[in-house]
Amino acid sequence: MATIPITTRGAEKLKAELKQLKSVERPAIVQAIAEARAQGDLSENAEYEAAKDRQGFIEGRILEIEGKLSAAQIIDPAAVDAGGKVVFGATVDLEDENTGDAVTYQIVGEDEADLKQGLINVSSPIARALIGKEEGDMAEVQAPGGVRRYEVVAVRYL
Repeated sequence: MATIPITTRGAEKLKAELKQLKSVERPAIVQAIAEARAQGDLSENAEYEAAKDRQGFIEGRILEIEGKLSAAQIIDPAAVDAGGKVVFGATVDLEDENTGDAVTYQIVGEDEADLKQGLINVSSPIARALIGKEEGDMAEVQAPGGVRRYEVVAVRYL
């Protein structure tokens, strides 16, 4: 199985979600199923069906998270010494060549990506264009509106 890169912060979020699912959600759904069973005829019991569906979702999510964590390659961006190059976990300050707008992105794993927080997936077009670049380099990104050029202003490992 291939390893999945994830930052330490992303791994901690997954571990916290897994703990929540196992220690809170799973026991609660078991209780809900028991209460629904106590109501009698299961063939027309909507609460029972809903609880069983929810149980299936919870168990599936637990398996998914456990699989991701077992295949995870946890990378601490603060411990990375890439000599100023953009690598996984790096925080990159960019300037749009056309508009002069400044943006900051951190390159993270798939489960951590959140564009509103400036966290971009390592397999996204912009991250792929940035990997290997250094301060002062230009990166060309194929965007829906055409090619956009960004200057790498700074690379940090936080």
